[in-house]
Parts: sequence; C-alpha cells; structure tokens
Amino acid sequence: MSSNLHPMLNVAIKAARAAGAIINRAALDVESVRISQKQINDFVTEVDHASEKIIIETLLTAYPGHGILAEESGSEYGAKDSEFVWIIDPLDGTTNFIHGFPVYCVSIALAVRGKIEQAVIYDPSRNDLFTATKGRGAYLNERRIRVSKRTQLKDCLISTGFPFRPGDNFKSYLNMMADVMQRTAGLRRPGAAALDLAYVAAGFTDGFFETGLSIWDVAAGSLLVTEAGGLVGNFTGEADFLEQRECLAGSPRIYGQLVPILSKYSKFASAGDKAAVRQAAAADAPVSAEAEAAADVERDTTGSAPQADAPKSEDAPF
Repeated sequence: MSSNLHPMLNVAIKAARAAGAIINRAALDVESVRISQKQINDFVTEVDHASEKIIIETLLTAYPGHGILAEESGSEYGAKDSEFVWIIDPLDGTTNFIHGFPVYCVSIALAVRGKIEQAVIYDPSRNDLFTATKGRGAYLNERRIRVSKRTQLKDCLISTGFPFRPGDNFKSYLNMMADVMQRTAGLRRPGAAALDLAYVAAGFTDGFFETGLSIWDVAAGSLLVTEAGGLVGNFTGEADFLEQRECLAGSPRIYGQLVPILSKYSKFASAGDKAAVRQAAAADAPVSAEAEAAADVERDTTGSAPQADAPKSEDAPF
C-alpha cells in the first residue's frame, strides 16, 4: 500500500486483498466449495460469505463508526446513521467462480453523504488492483489509467450482461443487443459488472451497458470510470443512476453515441419509445427494423437503394 493514497483507500485495499486471498485459496479446489441458490441462476457460496466477513471486519476495525451496505448481509453491520457507508460486493461474478471461469472480483466503494469518494476493484486471479479517489484519478496497479480514445462506435468493443432472472424481458434485451451489436466491432459478456466497469476505465473496452444491477455492482466501478475521464449514467444519460438498476458507461464520445440507441429501452423512456420496444419484442424483431422499413420506402419512391454501406461519420445519427 502506498503512503500517498487516501488513508480510507488504503484500508479498502487491505480489505480487498484479504478477501482476494480467501477467494484464491478456494479457487484451488472450487469443486469442494459449498453453494446455495438465492434464486434461479443467482448463486452464493461460502466464499462470498467469508470474503464479505473479512472485508467488514477490516473496515470496521479501522472505522467503527462507519456504515456498511453489503450484498450478502445488507446493512446488518456497521453504524446505521453514518454519513460514511461502505458498499461491498465480496465476490462479483460468483457464477463464473463456481465454474472455474477466472473472471470475478472484489468490489468496495465508500459513499460519503451519498456520493462515491473511494473505490477499489480487485481481480484476485490476475492480481489486478483498480483504485480511485474522487478528484485524484483512477489507477491500475499504481499506473494511471484513462478511458479509450476511440471516437467511432463501429470501431468499439462493448461489454454487457445477459438477462438471467425470472421475469427478465429476454426479447427486449435481445433487440437491445442487436441494436448495439450491428453498430460495433464486437459485444462481450464477461459476467462481472464491477470488472466490466473497471475495464472501461482502463480502456480495455470502450463502453458497457446492463440492466438489473444493484448498487454494489456499480458503485466502485462508476468512480473508476469518471476518474478515468469517462461518463456513467442510466440509459437516458442521467448521472443519478446508482439505484436505478440500469447502467451505461463509456468514453464521452462513445457514451454520447450509445445513449440515443439505448434510451428507448430505459424504464425512464417516453411512452412512445416503450410502446415501440414492446411491439418489436412481440414481433420478435429488433427495433432497428424500423430503419429497414424506411429504406424500403425510400427505395420505392426513388427507384434506388440508399447508400447503406457508406461509412458513417462519428457524429452521424443512428
């Protein structure tokens, strides 16, 4: 740990590394890990609980007056009325972990009066430590990181998450992914939202979007993104997103190009946009089919096809 870091961040790093050591030991014999199911396709293991326990103990030993909001134990521990609240995901990517798929992390953030001011995301399988303090930049293993410099969506790699919960609207999500996929260089689903956000901050990917996320999935990663020069919000581009269960992040230019594509899928979208999405889902066809219908009209009225393959400028509407 560095003496130049904020003391609260140093404590969070200590907690994250202690949790990472537990996770790495368990990963050596993952088949022996006890697993239970919170709901369909939503797992929790004894490793989640042990990781969360050591994080909370480390944080409260240093700051006994602080509050705790953790994925597995909620606000059971810590002070109930503190202006300082630690937001903890002890093992983001549990499903990956129990399959031995090495994409998972520990996520710890500190909110002060509701604003995220410290963030740590630790990938124990790679020993990658992402850190940020509000106003001081974002770092990977003590090296300053910045979001990607790409400016055109067609050149970009975008990460997302797939729906997996009962009640998720699969058709709508498939249409949303189709809308993004056909405009980008590739779409990826690593399976750990906190790490997805850290990768946007580091410029490994150019953007990220997902619905159904909880505050502990996005709190630390959101600060990493903004401190690395990126933007983060909901699908309509509003910055107050932490508890809205939808998240969009990216470099400023790419974020600006993703908002008009994804905004119609937001729960805050206009009634007209929501109706169009419902109709597309019911027809089992992507919303972008509207553009093809417009092209057909143009072809019928002009006698020639539009130049669909012409390169788009980075500011062209989609």
